[in-house]
Order: sequence, then C-alpha cells, then structure tokens
Amino acid sequence: MPRVKIKRKSTVTDMTAMCDVAFLLLTFFILTAKPKVPDPVEIDVPGSTVTIKQPEENIATLVVGKGKVFFDITGAKIRTTTLEQMGQKYSVTFNETEKARYASMQGVGVPMSQMKQYLDLESDQRENFKQPGIPADSVSNELFNWIREARIATKAINGAELRLSIKGDSKEEYPTIKKVIDILQKQKVNKFSLITSLRSAKK
Repeated sequence: MPRVKIKRKSTVTDMTAMCDVAFLLLTFFILTAKPKVPDPVEIDVPGSTVTIKQPEENIATLVVGKGKVFFDITGAKIRTTTLEQMGQKYSVTFNETEKARYASMQGVGVPMSQMKQYLDLESDQRENFKQPGIPADSVSNELFNWIREARIATKAINGAELRLSIKGDSKEEYPTIKKVIDILQKQKVNKFSLITSLRSAKK
C-alpha cells in the first residue's frame, strides 16, 4: 500500500519581535554610553595586567605629559566650587557663564592669570588653544592649591575624601612625575592610583 505523502509547507518566522528587542538594546547602549573625552595632551599610557575600575565620583585626575600637568575633577558642582575658591585665593572673579563653562570642562591646564581669558573663549577657540599646564614649581605652585581646594570642596559637598589618580606618559621624564607626587605628599596624600592601559599577561 503506497504511503500518503504529506505536502510540505514552508515555515515563516515572524522577526518583528526580534527586531524590536535589537533596536531597544541598541537604543539603551547608545543612551547609556559615555563618550571618551580626549586627553588635553597626547599620552602613551603604560601597560599593566591589573584591572581595577576607576570610581565615577569623588575623584580627581592629574594628567601629566610633555612636562605639563593638567587637572580634572569629577562633578560639575565640585568643579564650580573649586574654581570659586581658587578665584578667592588669587583675587579673580568669575561670572556665572565662566563658571558654567568650567563645570563642563575636563583636563584644564591653564595658570590662574590666564584662566578668565581662557574661559571667555568659544569652544572651537579653546580646542586650538595650547594650554601651558598648571604651574607646579617652587615659585608658583598653583597645582598644590588646586588639589587642596578640590579636596575641601569634595569634603564639604559630598562629605567624602577626594581620591586622586595620576595619568602619565610612559616616556614622561621622571622629575615631572616626582614633582606631582611630592605635592601630594605635602598634603599627606600618600595613597593614589596610577592609570594604565590593559595588556595581556605573559605566559
């Protein structure tokens, strides 16, 4: 007796739900991703096999490269308060527009004598402006005061100690890094982080 052949039907998969999920995930990652802010000076960060995530709050980063030092603080309110305190210390008055601009900046390396003029520049002009770095010598140790005022502002606003990180070039001269560490130790800050890039461990 011959077998009854069942007619094969083509299977159709509805991909609408899959597309919706894919677009939802894509939208989520785009909205939550943080853009990488370029460093104020080109830096070749030394490699390391240790992976410790940097905290996102109550931290300041000292960017060191080409003999210059730049200072970056997290938190718009802490940045603004630190700028106000530095202005009082060096008799420089900043208006609300200048404070708002500084609050959105990262990695600034301008002496206080040029800070007001720097903040008055438009964004495209600031990008082309060659920052000389924050003075950190014995004559004008402004870096010491930036760190000190940022620590005071963080303690007053968030009630927490400011953590400090050093992001230096792997080929940077030792005296520049040593100068930064000496400034930290003068404020009894003996615990800080060194930012490195991830490399694979040797087998």
